[in-house]
Amino acid sequence: MFDSFRQSLNDLMDRATPPEERRAVLARMKQTLIQAKMGLDELRTGPLQTRQRLDVELRELETMRRRKAAAAAIDDAETVALSEKYEAIHAERAEVLKRKLDAQEAELVMAEREVAEMTAELKLAAVGGTMPGGVAAADAASARAEADSILDNGAHVASEIDALGRAGARSAREAEAERQLAELKRRMGK
Repeated sequence: MFDSFRQSLNDLMDRATPPEERRAVLARMKQTLIQAKMGLDELRTGPLQTRQRLDVELRELETMRRRKAAAAAIDDAETVALSEKYEAIHAERAEVLKRKLDAQEAELVMAEREVAEMTAELKLAAVGGTMPGGVAAADAASARAEADSILDNGAHVASEIDALGRAGARSAREAEAERQLAELKRRMGK
């Protein structure tokens, strides 16, 4: 995704681009940036989910340790052995989830940095920065306004997509509730 953005930017910067072609290149860059921002939103949910799973594993690990200690106090060898087995399993899962969380957080930082760079590059390309021949001040101001508008529209599109996703999830929950209610009524003979 970032490669196509970079290629569009290079195409725009490497040659004197006619205005109509320049708009098409900027539009491709805008689309890529919108996709990157939506991908960034998805990347943000990964660490949250992993952190939740890690919390569950840590609680389970602590539970196994308490059970093992309680079983050892009453000389219940079988429970101690089972507790040790599951303690090892939960400890291993927790360690894997910690490494996964570290990797996801590092990936998120890298992606946020790339999106920030892409945003700056799009704005620079829209105002004609470092392009042969330069751009007049009035053109630069209008191009900057156009770039800001493009970026704002991208955020609007992403929020609309999120709203559609929430509406779809709500609709699915309501349909499931209706199905369960119908099943319950059927069982009760109504």
